[in-house]
Amino acid sequence: MMPDRPPVAKRSSSEAALIGADCYSSSMGSRAARSAAGFAPVGVALLVLTVTLLFVFIDRPVDAQNLETRAADLASMRRQIAVLHGRLEAVSSRETTLEDELGRVEAERELQELRLGEATAALELADAQATATEERIAQLEASIALVRDDLRRRLVGLYRLGGHGYLRFVLALEADDDLLPVLRQLRYLVRRDRRAIDRWQVLGERLEGERAALAARRAEADAWRGREQVRRDELAAAESRRREVLERVGRERRRLAAETEALEAKARKLSRFVAALGGASEDLLGEPLDEFRGVLDWPADGEVAIGFGPRRERRYRTEVPHNGLTLTTDPGSRVRAVFPGEVRFAADFEGYGPTVIVQHAGRAFTLYAGLALLNVEKGEVISLGDVVGAASDSLYFEIRVRNEPRDPRAWLR
Repeated sequence: MMPDRPPVAKRSSSEAALIGADCYSSSMGSRAARSAAGFAPVGVALLVLTVTLLFVFIDRPVDAQNLETRAADLASMRRQIAVLHGRLEAVSSRETTLEDELGRVEAERELQELRLGEATAALELADAQATATEERIAQLEASIALVRDDLRRRLVGLYRLGGHGYLRFVLALEADDDLLPVLRQLRYLVRRDRRAIDRWQVLGERLEGERAALAARRAEADAWRGREQVRRDELAAAESRRREVLERVGRERRRLAAETEALEAKARKLSRFVAALGGASEDLLGEPLDEFRGVLDWPADGEVAIGFGPRRERRYRTEVPHNGLTLTTDPGSRVRAVFPGEVRFAADFEGYGPTVIVQHAGRAFTLYAGLALLNVEKGEVISLGDVVGAASDSLYFEIRVRNEPRDPRAWLR
């Protein structure tokens, strides 16, 4: 099998790479013309070396480490976004309290900041990838230009050889010349030209692929540019919501503080008033109220809306004093005395509305407040079950023993 290499021992590959038209300019059929092909310019060797180096350089990624770092940063941001999404869903699923609402708003704002960072990082990555693709396109175009110039020179050389092209080598043989070296030379030249054409085609295909990739990168960058602006707007909206929530929380806290202070003042005033009533009169004769735990009837029909003890404000986690029971009642329904005693007060009381206070044996008092109508007068002695008034839509009921508020449910059955 014949080796695939230049057949002429005394010629280098660069000398045989190009057949110039001047090889046959003086005499198309003489041996002097054949020997003149050995004087190929040194520039051909430099051209081949330049094309080879450019091919090596094109295959090397442009700033690959920087692109990988940016892609890793983007992946890290997306993991953080997933974690924040989970936190936000967990907060939203719980009952809203002050801390929960603030936590949700803060988590939402932090999420929007990360989403904006994701869009910015993705945009920068897409721009960097587009820039790298543009550089590869420029290198491919430069390589294609070099290969094209090389092919052009070869075509010019073939044109100068005439219509028979490389067959001129055979036609120029003398009768006593050896045919085998010429055939080897022809095979080498044909394969060399085939490789050059294949390289041209490969470079063209790579160029088309890079141009398509560049268009995709630019479209991706444009899309992320639009998302970045949207997410900037979303972050601004989240910041605005956060400010609104903080302002509302501040207003609610101030309102609740004022309400708590008013309720505490009202409770203190009622406590002082009941203490004054007890101090101004002697204890009543009879069985003390304290001995009838768990056997007394409810003062009115209804459901307990607010139980005994400080009310814990669920939303803001603050406490509001509540020294009795608040019942939901039907307007106009009867409110009855739970134990015999003497009416010590029957009038409007600041903060409570129409109120009846009854003293019982054992220095105990019962209080019926928020009435729609009074049915007794001060100083009146009442029996168990006597109607003290008509209910509104709610009734506030207290039991005090030695001026200490007690849970009425300990007496009621």
